[in-house]
Amino acid sequence: MNDDSPADGGPALFRLVRFWSRRWAGQAAGDLGQVQHVLVLEAVRCSGGDADVGTVAHQLGLDHSGASRMVKDAVAAGHLVRETSEHDRRRAALRLTDSGHALLAAARQWQRHVFDDLTASWDEPDRERFGAYLRRLADDVGA
Repeated sequence: MNDDSPADGGPALFRLVRFWSRRWAGQAAGDLGQVQHVLVLEAVRCSGGDADVGTVAHQLGLDHSGASRMVKDAVAAGHLVRETSEHDRRRAALRLTDSGHALLAAARQWQRHVFDDLTASWDEPDRERFGAYLRRLADDVGA
């Protein structure tokens, strides 16, 4: 298949990833710290419960020390708290604070706005179908 084939989504997907990886951080929250906080908060939220630094490292594809620094910064900013794990009293579990929930909600609103802007010229059935496919892909890969 060549890059012009409608069924050849791989190259198109990676063109989009490259495009957004260079642009979204500056547009999302205005400064890199906020974007890193959003990444950490999403990783904690996606864990489905008793998240710790190891969970964040795994979700973000980072080593433990890099994730630990990002978690420490999010805690210092008031977006996360460390609590004793309900499942293992020896572990520290991470929980979103009200500030963390608010930041995550604002990020989600911005993401919806960007999607709406990017697909503004599409008809509604195409937007809904594409949105459903994106959610399906994210769910399938565990993102």
